[in-house]
Amino acid sequence: METGPIGLRPDAQEPFLALLAETGAGQAAFVALLQGAWVGARSTLGADIGVLWLEGVERICPPEAICQSIPRSSTSAHWKRHLKHAAGGTTPAWKSASPHGTSGRRVSASTRSCGRSRTIGRGNPFAAQLHSHILQVTTCDLDKAFRAFLRPLKGSEKPGYPRFRGRDRFDSFGLKEYGNGFRLDGRRLKVTGIGRVAVRWHRPVKGEVKTLRIRRQAGLWYACFSCDAQPEFLPSTGAEVGIDVGIASLLTMSDGEHTENPRWYRSEQGRLRIQQHQVARRKLGGANRRKAVRAVPRQHEHVANRRMDFLKKLVYDLISRYDRIAVEDLQIPNMARNPHLAKSILDAGWGTFRMHLYFKAAWAGKTVVAVAPAYTSRTCSGCGAVFEPLTLADRWVRCDCGLSKDRDENAALNLLALGRSAWGITWPVAASVPQEAAGL
Repeated sequence: METGPIGLRPDAQEPFLALLAETGAGQAAFVALLQGAWVGARSTLGADIGVLWLEGVERICPPEAICQSIPRSSTSAHWKRHLKHAAGGTTPAWKSASPHGTSGRRVSASTRSCGRSRTIGRGNPFAAQLHSHILQVTTCDLDKAFRAFLRPLKGSEKPGYPRFRGRDRFDSFGLKEYGNGFRLDGRRLKVTGIGRVAVRWHRPVKGEVKTLRIRRQAGLWYACFSCDAQPEFLPSTGAEVGIDVGIASLLTMSDGEHTENPRWYRSEQGRLRIQQHQVARRKLGGANRRKAVRAVPRQHEHVANRRMDFLKKLVYDLISRYDRIAVEDLQIPNMARNPHLAKSILDAGWGTFRMHLYFKAAWAGKTVVAVAPAYTSRTCSGCGAVFEPLTLADRWVRCDCGLSKDRDENAALNLLALGRSAWGITWPVAASVPQEAAGL
């Protein structure tokens, strides 16, 4: 890929050159930063499933202290200067910084970010009031944002320059060590600088609590725990299935079972339209407008919670019944570009379903494989003949070999055949998907 004089893509140079001009840092300093703090990525979930990370989200009832401290933290000019210093700032530290420590060994970006946060905390009266982990986690978040911006692009991807989080967009802070800044005190959560906070526990905490992130979403506060726990394998059933996702039916199984698509967003769209009209009719700056504005994200959160609850229960049902599952490797962002189907595709939550299926299957000791979906709908699952022509309006397929099936059931059988090939199991009949499909 073509890069500019400082090793960046041409479309990424302009904002960084503007940053250099604003902060007064030199080009050599910026290159040193690229070679040190923002190079490399860290995996959040390893390939081994011996130990996995679980995230438990609990709703909390914050005292007045948290409501006063977080908005002040997120909007203060001192906080903005901290983020600017973390990204390079106005100090000449870049010019003398080295990615290697005093021992000569390479130091990770996270270690340098933590050291930078401690330096800022000692010289900033506002930052000195906060726990050091809050500054460090914020700096690491900033580091992740710029690593994502600088990553190599795939196809037609367009990078988004990290945006500064203002008062309405900075709604979380994190603590990264249990017992150092936070701990559980019975049924309450004790956080340094805030005190004991009541928590509405929706399930017991499993494993060893490692980190905490407190976030505000739609006016409500949540505590997200990362725990170190061991996998819980489910009993083996010996069953296998191919799954075709769709809009008319959310899931169609190779055994003929269909799962209805609840269409969560469309069912609540009328309510959302009313609430957005109420916001438009309220007077700017008034208390009634603020109240109406808060109702809109809560309704969106309600829709998202309904979708997530349904998909998680569906995933658990699948991994409880089947040992091996074959799903479509769909390019959902590309499919969502269709202006006629985008809303229905995104409302169905195909990506969320597949993500949770992968994670829960690994946790339960089951196997999930994603296979190429090309030609699976147009190929006869009985003899391998290709149906020509076949449009989206054709929901039933018939073949000269005698096969007569629902289009999605036929595709699910082909997906199962491809899945068996990936598992090394011989397909018991002569049907096969055309070889050219695998390369598409």
